[in-house]
Amino acid sequence: MIEKIFPLDKNYILRQAQSDLEESLIEMMVLELKHAYTVLFNPLGLRDNTYCQIIDTVEFPREWVKVIYQQLCGIYRFKYGSNQLEFLFDGRSHFDKYKEDWTVCLENWTRELGQHEPYVKTMLRITVLYDTPSRADFAENRCKSFINDHFRLKIIKRRGELKLKSA
Repeated sequence: MIEKIFPLDKNYILRQAQSDLEESLIEMMVLELKHAYTVLFNPLGLRDNTYCQIIDTVEFPREWVKVIYQQLCGIYRFKYGSNQLEFLFDGRSHFDKYKEDWTVCLENWTRELGQHEPYVKTMLRITVLYDTPSRADFAENRCKSFINDHFRLKIIKRRGELKLKSA
């Protein structure tokens, strides 16, 4: 367990808000992915085998999507994660505000990413078109790379440390 030096640090609260929303926002990401597939690859809504499989599949291994979700969480904390709490005058807690802000941002990012074929194809491979772990692993790495390029970030991992740098 990590000992919190400053328990009311914004990033601790934000990370907890993101963690609490994980399951529901992963569902939102998959629904938006299905919509993006339809817009990009099947705008007429023709019901072929692939389209039916994508639209009808609800069960798939979630660990691959969780990795992408966690990556987007980290990017959000990097971009918007100053450690200063702001004054709230509407009676909400910081936790509730960060949950709302994160949800809105992730919805926008998911729609934005859904306009790009590489993102849609790789996300489909790790979700509703999942077939083997090796293909999903490859698709996950490609998706993470695409997301880093999209947000102009470079992730450097050394000796267990993770650093994000704007490219």
